[in-house]
Amino acid sequence: MLDFSITFFFTLINIGILFFILRAVLFKPVTKFMEERSKKIQNDIEQAEKDKNQAKALASQYAEQLKKAEAEADALIRSAREAAEKEAAEIIRSGKAEAGRILAAGRSLLETERKAAMSAFRAEAAALVIAASSRLLGREVSGEDTRRQAALLLKEYGSLEHGSRELRNP
Repeated sequence: MLDFSITFFFTLINIGILFFILRAVLFKPVTKFMEERSKKIQNDIEQAEKDKNQAKALASQYAEQLKKAEAEADALIRSAREAAEKEAAEIIRSGKAEAGRILAAGRSLLETERKAAMSAFRAEAAALVIAASSRLLGREVSGEDTRRQAALLLKEYGSLEHGSRELRNP
């Protein structure tokens, strides 16, 4: 029994020594490593949470900037349309004004040509009347006769022209 107790005693001492050696060499570094690992994981979780919150803030900031950009784009498009419509209206207005000027100039030119043609017609008609009167009378018609005949012819022509205008423009 003594063998058993000495062996038992040495075994207990060996276990105690082994415990202290393992504790110093193995348990403390493992415990320290586990604590450091735990702290690192906790720090990583906290950093991930911060990054997540920062990403949410940036996302909301970008969403606001996108809304502002869309509003600015809409405003630019709206102002461009308004400017284009104003320019189109101005072009149409100036085109109509130019067409009116061209039409008025054409009417004026037509009236001038009509007056010139009427003057030429009157001169020819007067010459024909004088020639016809000379043949009918069998003598040459004097300047006074010519003026009287021309005035009579123009008076009759003027009343005819006035009457035809009334017929055309009731």
